[in-house]
Amino acid sequence: MDEARALQPGQCLFQICVPICLRLRYDSNRNRMIALPASDLIETGLRDLRARRETIAALLVLIGAPKLRSLGMDIPDASLASHATPEHQLYDLLATDNPDSAHSKYNALIRKLVSFERAMSCVKK
Repeated sequence: MDEARALQPGQCLFQICVPICLRLRYDSNRNRMIALPASDLIETGLRDLRARRETIAALLVLIGAPKLRSLGMDIPDASLASHATPEHQLYDLLATDNPDSAHSKYNALIRKLVSFERAMSCVKK
């Protein structure tokens, strides 16, 4: 990167990489994410949580709930069926379908969640 495009302390990478016309944003009035990475997965998880369905998306939202709440999102306070943590519940659910790929699928989902959280934190600044 040249000096004009160098990341400054406290500056978000998205502020440099994403053109203004495509800048990611969060519509808090409708509680709807627009153009954020994995937003479809997070929105599905929120709907599933409100309906008290134990799905991959719902468990992923529960895993990210503390961070998502700190970013201003309204996350239902729900525990789904099991006494296990959402992390263990998600892994067990993935292992039910295909035990051999559960670990890599779990890690991919966590990366999507982290990507969403990072983008959301940039948008909320």
